[in-house]
Amino acid sequence: QVQLVESGGGLVQAGDSLRLSCAASGQTFSSYSMGWFRQAPGKEREFVAAITWNGGGVYGDSVKGRFTISRDNAKNTVYLQMNSLKPEDTAVYYCAVRLGVVVTTHCAYDYWGQGTQVTVSS
Repeated sequence: QVQLVESGGGLVQAGDSLRLSCAASGQTFSSYSMGWFRQAPGKEREFVAAITWNGGGVYGDSVKGRFTISRDNAKNTVYLQMNSLKPEDTAVYYCAVRLGVVVTTHCAYDYWGQGTQVTVSS
């Protein structure tokens, strides 16, 4: 059974940094793309970043230059380093994986974590 478990969320001030982690289990994910989405209250789920099996990253426009995605295939773990956080980054952040190339559409992802809350105060 595939499981994705996110961690690292919390309450921070604008300008601070956070690092999210997502540990995947249940199978080998080396051929999977791994990504992060976020959803704020009353808003659609938004693509944040995703990474191919060999490390190529793709970013949403709102986080380019501030967030960095990385992965450790030996640990089946994907990370999201978030710098220069803004109040508009406040959301529940979800980890997701899919077999194949990176796409930015959430419905194309096969497995999802339960989410971790990130709150950025001004």
